[in-house]
Amino acid sequence: MMSRVSLLKLELLDESGSGGDKTIRNVILAAVGVSVAAVTGYGVYKLVRQYLENTPPKQWRRVGELTDLHVYPIKSCGAIRLTQMDCSTIGPKLGLLRDRIFMVIQTDGTFITGRSHPKLVLVQPRFDDQYETMTLSAPGMMDIAVDVKRLFSVEPVKASVWGQTVTAVDCGEELARWLSRFLLSEDFGLRLVFYPLAHPTRPVREKNLIHINLTPRDSGALHDATSFMLVSEASVADVNARVDKPCSAVQYRPNFVVKGPGAFEEDDWKWIKIGETVYRNVKACTRCIFTNVDPETGIPNSDGEPLKTLKSYRKKPGLGDSPVVGMQMGVRREGTVRLGDAVYVGC
Repeated sequence: MMSRVSLLKLELLDESGSGGDKTIRNVILAAVGVSVAAVTGYGVYKLVRQYLENTPPKQWRRVGELTDLHVYPIKSCGAIRLTQMDCSTIGPKLGLLRDRIFMVIQTDGTFITGRSHPKLVLVQPRFDDQYETMTLSAPGMMDIAVDVKRLFSVEPVKASVWGQTVTAVDCGEELARWLSRFLLSEDFGLRLVFYPLAHPTRPVREKNLIHINLTPRDSGALHDATSFMLVSEASVADVNARVDKPCSAVQYRPNFVVKGPGAFEEDDWKWIKIGETVYRNVKACTRCIFTNVDPETGIPNSDGEPLKTLKSYRKKPGLGDSPVVGMQMGVRREGTVRLGDAVYVGC
C-alpha cells in the first residue's frame, strides 16, 4: 500500500513543472485504485496542492531592484546597513553579524522589545571589519564591546521568545549593567543574551499556524515569526502620503527594500528571487505599536501614527486588528544578495 502512495508522489515530482491541474486530476484518479481507508481522494489532492505550493516556479518576471539591505543584530535595536549579505535559514548574515541573534531579557529570562521599551531603537550596534566584534553605542553612554566569537564557548542557558524556549548565551555582567542603566536608569534588571546555534529550533507559533506555507525552518534565530522581511519603496511612500509625519522604510524594520513595484504589490507575490537566493512568501507582515516608534529619537508618535492610518485601510481578512505593510519570507535557496540586484517574482 505504501509503495503505491510513494509511486504517486514520484510521478508527481516528475510532472510538477507544468500541467499542474492535469497532474492533480491524474493522481486523484490513480488513487481510486488505492484502498479508501488508507488514502482518500481528498488526501491525495491535499498532498498535491502542498507540493505544488512549495515548488519554485520555472518562469520569473523582473519587478524591481534592491535599494537597501538591513540587518538588526539585536532584537528591537538599531539597524546595520550592508551592501551585500548572505541569506540562510538562520536569517541574513555576514560573518558573525546575524539578524536578531541577540536580544535583551529581564532577569526571569523573558525578552523585551521596542513595544514596551522604545528606547531600545537608540542602541546602535556596529561590527568590526572581520565581523567578529560588536560595539554598542547609545546616547549618554560610553561605547561597549561584545566579543561575539567568544560567546560560542560559553555554556548556554535558556531564554524565552513569545513563550517559546530558546537556547541562549548570557553576555555577562558588564553588558547587563550597561543596558540596565540606559533603559531603566538602574544597575540591574536587564541582560543581553546571544543565540549560538546556526539553525532555527522553534516551532511555528500557534497564532501563525493559519499561514500554511510558514514552516519551523522559517522561524530564524530570535525573530518574531520569520527570518526575512521585504517592503517596497512605493508601499512606504503610499503610507507617507496619508500621514502628517513621513516615516523612513527602516521604521518598518525590513531586511530588503525594493524599488520598482507599485504600492503593496508585494502582498500578492508567492515566490521571490534575488541574486542567488529564492524565497517563499509565507506570511503577511502585520504591524503593532512598535511601528509608531521613531528610530531616530526612540519616541512613539503621540498621534499613534502611522499605525492609526494603516488600520484605516491596510487590514486583511483573518488577521484581526493588525494592518499589513510588507511581507515575511522563508528562504528556499540560500546564497548571497547585493545592493542593486534585480528582484524577480514567480510567474
